[in-house]
Amino acid sequence: MPASSTDSPAEPAQGDFAAVAFAGGGARCYWQGGFWDALTALRPQRPRFVVGVSAGAFQACFSLIGAGDRVRERVFRACAETRSGLDWTQLARGRSPFLVGDLYRALIAETFGEAELAALRRAPEILIQVAHPPAWMPGALAALSSIGAYQVEKTITGAAHSRAGLYLGLKPDWLSTHAARSPSELADALMATAAVPPFMPIGQVNGRAALDGGLVDNPPLIRLAEAEAAAPAHSCSRRAPPGRSNRPRCARSCARPNRSASTSSR
Repeated sequence: MPASSTDSPAEPAQGDFAAVAFAGGGARCYWQGGFWDALTALRPQRPRFVVGVSAGAFQACFSLIGAGDRVRERVFRACAETRSGLDWTQLARGRSPFLVGDLYRALIAETFGEAELAALRRAPEILIQVAHPPAWMPGALAALSSIGAYQVEKTITGAAHSRAGLYLGLKPDWLSTHAARSPSELADALMATAAVPPFMPIGQVNGRAALDGGLVDNPPLIRLAEAEAAAPAHSCSRRAPPGRSNRPRCARSCARPNRSASTSSR
């Protein structure tokens, strides 16, 4: 899957925000899709680009093509049907006992077919953020070390914005939904951005090991900084005072709570 094609920020074609971020956070991310649906029902948005990481990237992809209700209904049904997330008999087959990886891949495959991929190409570009470990570091070690560093970071700083993996040499990368050549390639990218072994398998992107992008930047603000440089972020819940510019801004929205948030008080 080729790298992202968004090299410089630009004004959005429509709406209040030049760019939007969807942060990671597992099942907690489902509120982001609901928030986006509620917001766009009142104020349609078409940002220049969107950045998504981990489960937030999945939310961004189905939300921007209007599939939120369908996906959430499917997830609620699956949760009701699933009795356990562990199956120790899988070890005898050489597979992980954690079932979430296979279940998540099946959900992605069910959600995105050729029609949905075409819709994503018509939608604003979504940059799916992944993290590449150093060539010398096994993916599982990189993930576990980053999680450990995150716990230390959280104790010291509160980790409202986590960058723990950067300290260990992990590097962020972005994969564009506009460059995905097949639903399977899109699924590979969405699995890679959520890869945290042993719970989720290590991803492979362009022949390189890839891990959860939230290990290096969550909420994903690195690419948003480009949009903020062109359109400084203010409180996006207010209109500009008379005589002041009301140009589109960067929406640090659809993420977990953070004092520096612009729209949803991420």
